Amino acid sequence: MERQKAALHNLGCKVNAYETEAMQQELEQLGYEIVPFSEKADIYIINTCTVTNIADRKSRQMLHRAKKQNPNAIVVAAGCYVQKEGELSETDEAIDILIGNNRKKDLGRILEEYQRENIEHKKAILNINQTKEYEDISIDRAQNHTRAYMKIQDGCNQFCTYCIIPYVRGRVRSRKLEAVREEAEKLAKNGFREIVLTGIHLSSYGVDIDSSLLEAIEVIHEVSGIERIRLGSLEPNIITEEFVKTIKSLQKVCPHFHLSLQSGCDTVLQRMNRRYTAGEYYEKCELLRRYFEDPAITTDVIVGFPKETEEEFAITQKFLQKVGFFEMHIFKYSKRANTKAAVMPGQIIEKVKADRSDELLHLEKEMSCAFRKRRIGKIKKVLIEENIFIEGENYQIGHTEEYLKVAIKTSKDLVNQIVKVRIEKILEEDILLGERID
Repeated sequence: MERQKAALHNLGCKVNAYETEAMQQELEQLGYEIVPFSEKADIYIINTCTVTNIADRKSRQMLHRAKKQNPNAIVVAAGCYVQKEGELSETDEAIDILIGNNRKKDLGRILEEYQRENIEHKKAILNINQTKEYEDISIDRAQNHTRAYMKIQDGCNQFCTYCIIPYVRGRVRSRKLEAVREEAEKLAKNGFREIVLTGIHLSSYGVDIDSSLLEAIEVIHEVSGIERIRLGSLEPNIITEEFVKTIKSLQKVCPHFHLSLQSGCDTVLQRMNRRYTAGEYYEKCELLRRYFEDPAITTDVIVGFPKETEEEFAITQKFLQKVGFFEMHIFKYSKRANTKAAVMPGQIIEKVKADRSDELLHLEKEMSCAFRKRRIGKIKKVLIEENIFIEGENYQIGHTEEYLKVAIKTSKDLVNQIVKVRIEKILEEDILLGERID
């Protein structure tokens, strides 16, 4: 009997990417042949996103594209867009199966039941706000053969006024430490050198199981074969003296910290229901810099939040310059139904949002370039990941502990090895050129 072909497409965050990888591995174990999404398949699985209006639109587009590619295919909509839309998704003729969050682990069984019983619009959506159990989903390999993401947390209790995520991901749920250790050991056994810890609200890890993010980091740090631990997005309030002192003592933790900011203006932060001031945020950055030499600090910024005045935007712009980030992800505020910000007066027009976004993107380029230039002449450890061609020449490329991309010329195959490199110059906008010295 010919194997059924399945194609998967991921939209959204690193957590979604991890879950898509886990669903693919389950299908492979069940005997499905995985094919590119652009090819004709018997089953299409789209792991959707709903963080912005654009994400909603992309989710709908990919679902309809799948059905158009093969009208007879089973189209599965999974994830956050499905969780938010609920009954609306169920009436979409392009969708055959709906799978909400915390049911992705059941994909194989749901497909089997659907095909055996031919149930129209098989629905698998829990009331996510009633869910307290962490979804037991895992991977033992990843598409990148050197670095693997590991989801250890789901849900969020923060309820920022602009954010839909607590409504589609539910409350904080943490993975048990033993399961974290087991997956890290599997990944190490399969040759992975670096693990990136990720979650919907990673800083909240452990609040529901009497543990902490530090404990999870320490558990992975003990796993032989894992040489780097990179942290996903953190909330500023987790950056305490004890936290920073501890991770500094753990040699595998990378000096690369994504601290969510959203605005550098206190009045905007208050309207967003962020639980810190710009001054407190700056203190956290300085604390990191006290323990780590020029660490890579990255962030997210929302422009055009309701009522954001030119003065408030200017305050944010000045604050970003003061911090001096390695990278910034700039987002134009997107109104999300059922959030407090959606009904706030003083909604900003798209033209103003776009202009402010452009200004910060220009600033981001300047700061990022300055950060890279400070690395010239320094010796860094680079985890080599792949071979690439740049202007017709062959390079091996990887990342430093700060997540700077570095290319080296060598006749040896160094993929999945950590090598010492002296940084010579900027080769391209986001790539440094280095010379191997060991």
